[in-house]
Amino acid sequence: MTLLTEPERALPGSGPTTAATGTPRSGRRRGRRTAESGTATRSLISDLELARPRARVLYFLTLTGTVVVFAAAFLFPLYWMVTAALKTPAQMADNTVGSLVPTSFQLSNYADAWNEMHIAHFFLNTVYYAAGGWFIQIVVDVTTAYALSKLRPVFGRAVFGMMLASLMLPATALLVPAYLNITSLPFIHLNLLNSPWGLWLPGAANAFNVYVLKRFFDQIPDELLDAASIDGASRLQILGRIILPLSRPVLAVISILSVIGIWKDFLWPMLVLQDPEAQTLSVALQRLSATTQVPPTEMIAGLAIASVPMVVVFLVFQRHILAGLSAGAVKG
Repeated sequence: MTLLTEPERALPGSGPTTAATGTPRSGRRRGRRTAESGTATRSLISDLELARPRARVLYFLTLTGTVVVFAAAFLFPLYWMVTAALKTPAQMADNTVGSLVPTSFQLSNYADAWNEMHIAHFFLNTVYYAAGGWFIQIVVDVTTAYALSKLRPVFGRAVFGMMLASLMLPATALLVPAYLNITSLPFIHLNLLNSPWGLWLPGAANAFNVYVLKRFFDQIPDELLDAASIDGASRLQILGRIILPLSRPVLAVISILSVIGIWKDFLWPMLVLQDPEAQTLSVALQRLSATTQVPPTEMIAGLAIASVPMVVVFLVFQRHILAGLSAGAVKG
């Protein structure tokens, strides 16, 4: 009868052991698989299914087809707008499939649109309105979110709840009340039509911006603010020297969304800016298309020029937008 030494003993049902550690081999394999599964990337299809050639080919074909369809749905309108401005009016009127590719490139359409429709003037108007609206939104929304998050006024939760409730209302439902307020401001009865303040004031308190900022400010430890207060910093100094430097990611996304929103807005500037010389680029292009005999190719060229800045802004800062929206969302 042979006696087993301690390292060679195995528990019942554990299978063979290793000579060095006495650990069952199957147990080590299970532990290795558990450790690997803990760091594995989750997906809709398991790695075991993707290991099969047929399933892997079907998965990548489906993924590629989905990406192509969605990319075409978003990029085709931009392609059509840019290429239509390079055609002659006769080529643009052709609706056949072959007309999607211009046969002759009329680059002069862009130059004519820039000169004849005075796009430079309305472009500067839009830049001015976007810069002023961005500054006022940042000042109002940052201070509001700071007060609701860190100062905690008496009716702060009720005010914040009503601000979030305003997000449930469609923007068109607020046009008439906002227009009446702009034509005669309460208490002072000041008319802000054809004034930049008619664009800036209604969009100053943006509920979405306040929500995103407050959510980020909530993640900043109160102990950090208490330490600064003990050192003699006032509430405004805490906001300027501690809160704002830590909030650069979310301030970036708020700034980008605010500029894009003002730049592409059409209905409200059309109501407020009735003076042709004070209109934004989008409103001016619509007015020129209805009142002047501008060729359709030149009009589309003007629309393409108006869309270029925001497309560039989005392509350059898309990572900042995603990072800012997700900043502070997970606590840990």
